[in-house]
Amino acid sequence: MKVSLFITCLSDALYPKVGEAIARLLGHYGVLLELPTVQTCCGQPAYNSGYWDEARATAKTILTAFEDSDFVISPSGSCTYMIHHYANLFKDEPEWMEKATQLQNKTYEFTQFLVNVLNIEDLGAVFPHKVTYHPSCHGSRLLGVKSEPLALLQGVKDLELVPLPFAEDCCGFGGTFAVKMADISGAMVQEKVDHVKETEAEVLVGLDLACLMNIAGNLRYRNEPVKVMHLAELLYEGVKRA
Repeated sequence: MKVSLFITCLSDALYPKVGEAIARLLGHYGVLLELPTVQTCCGQPAYNSGYWDEARATAKTILTAFEDSDFVISPSGSCTYMIHHYANLFKDEPEWMEKATQLQNKTYEFTQFLVNVLNIEDLGAVFPHKVTYHPSCHGSRLLGVKSEPLALLQGVKDLELVPLPFAEDCCGFGGTFAVKMADISGAMVQEKVDHVKETEAEVLVGLDLACLMNIAGNLRYRNEPVKVMHLAELLYEGVKRA
C-alpha cells in the first residue's frame, strides 16, 4: 500500500511540524508515508479567483505527483476539497478527467483516513488540558468531516472537550476573501475569538491551518494565552506523553 502525504502550501512553508506529526502518528501503525517532491499548490487560490487556466496547470502537477499512490492524505480540509473541483476543471479533457476522479476517490483529510480507513479512534494519547474545537467550513460542510475529529478527541485521556459557541460560524479567513473584504473578515475572526474566550479553553484545535493561522493571529493581537494547534499536533503530543 503506497500512502502519500499531500503536505499543502501552509504546512510545507509555515507549519512543517504538522506534516511531521502525521507521519509519526501513522508510522506508529505501520503506515510509511511517501512525500512526492514534485507536488505543489492545489490551485485553489487561482480557481477561486477565476484563473482556471492557471488552476488547471497546477492541478496537472498534483495529478501527476499522486498518480501511483493508493491513498493520499492531507492535513487540510480546504485543499482536500479542492481536488473535488478538478473534475469540473477537466470536464472537456477526458484523460485528465479520469485522473481527477481517481485522485478524488483516494484522497482523504487526515482524520478521515485515521477513522474511516484505518478504523482508529483511540491512539492512546494523554492530553490533560481544556480544549475546544473549531470545525472549518470546507472540512465540515463540503467534505462532511464532522464526527471523525470529535471521536479522536474523545479518545484522548484526561482531555476536557468544551463546546465552542457558534462553532460552525466561519472564522473569516476564506482565502482571498480575507484580502478583498478585510474589514468583514476582521470582524468575523474577532467574533470567533470572543467565542473561544467564552469556553475558557487552554487550547483551540482544528483541521485547517489557514483557519487556525487566522484565529491564532487575532488571539496574539489581543494578547490572549490560548494555544492553537492542528489536531495532528495535539494527538502526537498526547501520544508522546502516554
